[in-house]
Amino acid sequence: MYKYRLFLLILAVISISEIISGQAVAQPLKRSYSIPFQLTDHNNIAIPAVLNGKDSVTLMFHTAADDVTLTEDVTGTLTSVRFNGIVDSVQSWGGGDNSSRFSQYNSIVMGQLQHNNITIWEDKNSGQHTDGKVGMNLFKNKVIAIDFDKNTITVADELPPGIEDYDKLQLTYSDNLMFVRAACQVGDSIFMHPFLLHSGYSGALLLDDVFVNDKKIGTQVQITGEKNLTDAYGNIIKTKKAVLPSLHLGSRQLNGVPAGFFEGSIGRQKMSVMGGDILKRFNIIIDAQRTFIYLKPSHFYNTDFTNS
Repeated sequence: MYKYRLFLLILAVISISEIISGQAVAQPLKRSYSIPFQLTDHNNIAIPAVLNGKDSVTLMFHTAADDVTLTEDVTGTLTSVRFNGIVDSVQSWGGGDNSSRFSQYNSIVMGQLQHNNITIWEDKNSGQHTDGKVGMNLFKNKVIAIDFDKNTITVADELPPGIEDYDKLQLTYSDNLMFVRAACQVGDSIFMHPFLLHSGYSGALLLDDVFVNDKKIGTQVQITGEKNLTDAYGNIIKTKKAVLPSLHLGSRQLNGVPAGFFEGSIGRQKMSVMGGDILKRFNIIIDAQRTFIYLKPSHFYNTDFTNS
């Protein structure tokens, strides 16, 4: 019994010694944070948020943006946000002669996630039923899981269990933008093409000018009308509305996919966009390095497309 107690004492001393010497260091806990959202009738992801512990707002989650923004309509009603600077010649979808005020040193809480020392920018517009936008900067180096079945975004350090049940697709990550390749049917031809993941665009697809002109899209698709789009600073751009017979994304095929484009325009739309009317059809996981996206059909998968 004496030898056994002596052995335990020696083990305890060794353990304490290792901790003190730094040889045994506890690993940091892996954390995950849950953020509830609502999907609006315009296919935007609307997140309730609290600014500076005082002001409640609803922000649209925007996969093709970086920062937190608020619209001019809401900034005048807030008590905790003070704008202390302005930047001119801000680039936007519809033009480059825009200006934006900004407010530094703010805090934001969304569900279980809190960030401090946040800069908030002001612009004119956001998705319907939202007061502004939250971009990808708040989720840097984190896994993002968007679950349209549970209306929850999970921000985590690691990929979740069950990832093998998802289709795994390569992402191209450039200038903080994420692109995925999809095969779109135009007439009798199938073309592989990169699409920007753009949860701020409520429609299905928006095709870039070079692709439209090279493939003569306007002569090979069913034109269903025209639509005016308005960017964050109020610039209006007019698009043709069409329907593609199919779109192949990984192993999945979507049929009768709406697509917009600028016929005869070169340089206006520089990249093709995949918007909320497609994204909502999948539960989505994006890895921390933005190298892969994982897709699994949601309950929206077989629903009709909106009139986008």
